[in-house]
Amino acid sequence: MVDYLEANGRRIAYHKTAGTGPGIVFLGGFKSDMEGTKAVYLEDWAKARGRAFLRFDYSGHGESSEAFTDGCIGDWSADALAVLDQLTEGPQVLVGSSMGGWMSLLVARAQPERIKGLVGIAAAPDFTEDSMWAGFDGAQRTALIERGRVELPSEYDDGPYVITRKLIEDGRNHLVLRDPLNLPFPVRLLHGTADTDVAMSVPLRILDHATGGDIRLTFVKGADHRFSDIACLQLILDAVEDVSS
Repeated sequence: MVDYLEANGRRIAYHKTAGTGPGIVFLGGFKSDMEGTKAVYLEDWAKARGRAFLRFDYSGHGESSEAFTDGCIGDWSADALAVLDQLTEGPQVLVGSSMGGWMSLLVARAQPERIKGLVGIAAAPDFTEDSMWAGFDGAQRTALIERGRVELPSEYDDGPYVITRKLIEDGRNHLVLRDPLNLPFPVRLLHGTADTDVAMSVPLRILDHATGGDIRLTFVKGADHRFSDIACLQLILDAVEDVSS
């Protein structure tokens, strides 16, 4: 049964599993929701081991309130911080998939004292600037500026992604690979070599840019952006256990 958190004038849907710590918080991707394979698989694993676990939908995603096109990186990171502050206790392991990897880094930067460890799965920090805006042609940039939106094809949805000017401009206020990024806890980055959405150069940039005494990157040959076959799921579990100890 879905529960809801009222925060920042928005209604955030979540599933919370009681258990021992450190707790695990799953942060999903862009236009994804908390019913995805990785989130549910992790929840089942946590329940079997009596571990506290939380998955949620950002505003404009899944069963949470607001329209997707009204949201932006600042809103979604505020949702994640509200979830951490109001629904969890003690140290937490953040597991961020794709955009959730960016959200995890923003949360960790804001409240490093609450983080036991971080697992990034095909993490995509700064993608609004480095992937979207950088990849737009002249016509797309003009449309975004003049009409406030542009549509991009998506293999993950029935319709196109609507990218708003608000999303791009707000994203510039939340970049994590331009300023110092200290991660003073274990970090495990997992990335597939067949990922066509987030280039292999992105986790290498994180590894090069971030400071911290225990940051490791694993590439999986042939794994795609979903990173959700049984072998990849096991790697995620291994990484969660590794950073939890």
